[in-house]
Amino acid sequence: MGKYLFLGDEAIAQAAIDAGLSGVYAYPGTPSTEITEYIQASTVANGRGVHSRWSVNEKTALEAALGMSYAGKRALCCMKHVGLNVAADCFMNAAMSGINGGLIIVTADDPSMHSSQNEQDNRMFGNFAMIPMLEPSNQQEAYDMVYDGFDLSEKLGYPLLLRITTRMAHSRAGVEARPLKMQRPLSFPADGRQRFILLPANARRRFRALLKAQDAFTAESETSPYNAFFDAQDKGLGIIATGIAFNYVSENYPSGFEHPVLKICQYPLPRKQVEQFASMCSEILVVEEGFPVVEEQLKGFLGTGPVVHGRLDGTLPRDGELTPDIVAKALGKENAACYAVPQIVTPRPPALCTGCGHRDVYDALNEVAGSYEGAKVFSDIGCYTLGAMPPFHAIDSCIDMGASITMAKGAADAGLFPSICVIGDSTFTHSGMTGLLDCVNEKTPVTIIISDNETTAMTGGQDSAGTGRLEAICLGLGVEPEHLHVMIPLKKNYEDMKRVIRQEIEYRGVSVLIPRRECIQTLKRKHSTKK
Repeated sequence: MGKYLFLGDEAIAQAAIDAGLSGVYAYPGTPSTEITEYIQASTVANGRGVHSRWSVNEKTALEAALGMSYAGKRALCCMKHVGLNVAADCFMNAAMSGINGGLIIVTADDPSMHSSQNEQDNRMFGNFAMIPMLEPSNQQEAYDMVYDGFDLSEKLGYPLLLRITTRMAHSRAGVEARPLKMQRPLSFPADGRQRFILLPANARRRFRALLKAQDAFTAESETSPYNAFFDAQDKGLGIIATGIAFNYVSENYPSGFEHPVLKICQYPLPRKQVEQFASMCSEILVVEEGFPVVEEQLKGFLGTGPVVHGRLDGTLPRDGELTPDIVAKALGKENAACYAVPQIVTPRPPALCTGCGHRDVYDALNEVAGSYEGAKVFSDIGCYTLGAMPPFHAIDSCIDMGASITMAKGAADAGLFPSICVIGDSTFTHSGMTGLLDCVNEKTPVTIIISDNETTAMTGGQDSAGTGRLEAICLGLGVEPEHLHVMIPLKKNYEDMKRVIRQEIEYRGVSVLIPRRECIQTLKRKHSTKK
């Protein structure tokens, strides 16, 4: 117990520990990474034996978390928004099986794509799976939602989805912690085989149970302390604000709300509250971070009721992160533009670090690939994606984790030569190994470069699951030993690197090249620690 100045991520982590957590499962992904890192560094969590090692990817993380829940203990699973795409198979079916020990799944969405390739709103996933969702408006709520959320998960018998955004994850506020709870003992569900073996006969029963549970989920939302009504005199306009967007509305009314406000932070949508709210207003403005999830639902069930404004009709922008200034404009208030970037600030695009091994890889690859007409280089998610930027302009694609190998395969199948791809060591073990097996099985003429900096560098230098194992993994998947090469990307080895790259491009089968040099940032930290 005590008062702390917490990031949203830290509030979630501390709440989970205080609620009797037995394990956190995650793959690093901004803006969710600090949740797991906080638990890894916690003396209380370590003293209690809380599992906190990184998983290979989000799918394995969620499946392991569900396994811990099956064994009766409380588990937390954390990922950035696109990570839920990777975990979707387990996510959808965990809604069918339900849980035993409490299970909270954190999705950290990234509106405005600060460090992501899309800005999907995973409230859509929560509705898709038909499970309860929580969306904190501040750090204290983030703490309380997790602390009490494990109880709610166990009461309802289903996992909960906790949706935060970058601004919530990476901003600080005061948080008051609550008493530390004991971990739950090992226990197993009495009806486990009927619930967790999703053969069609069981799955049909479980789906009917999930549908029936919707009334209980909604009843919890209707009485939730996180869904609150604030009355005001001018009912010509009513404002519905969700999650962190409630703060943006509040900042525009420092002396108190001028219009009625309905704050929604727990889902399913509290329909009775919404209908009662709509009955007193001529128009409604929906202020929500992300997609028009609530706005679309309102237009669906209010019918010919009040006019609904929001992202769909252009009152608020359809894309990007909200700010108090954007909300002020939607409310017809003076826009002070407090949050605009000053003109004096010059944008500085990201770039590969000076001394980064990826630089030498791209220099050599550019020279060799440039001598082949029509050569294409398919890349992946990681630091090395910055090879798209000046001065390299070395890559032609970056779609999702693991797609470099499979896109190179598809292009080679279409007749492209040479078809080359670049993937990092952590991304390879995350979701590149299966693509390599496809290539091996068909002896596809692709040149695969696993640029190994021995860490998960883009998210801060977490352990990489492939460190010390990449050659064994590749050989185990069937790569021919004579076409598996390890290189040290340094200028003194530049000519030899070019020779090997050219040699393996000419081989009309699967080649794997592993340029290996430790990340310059983790190396600096090691030297600093020694000093």
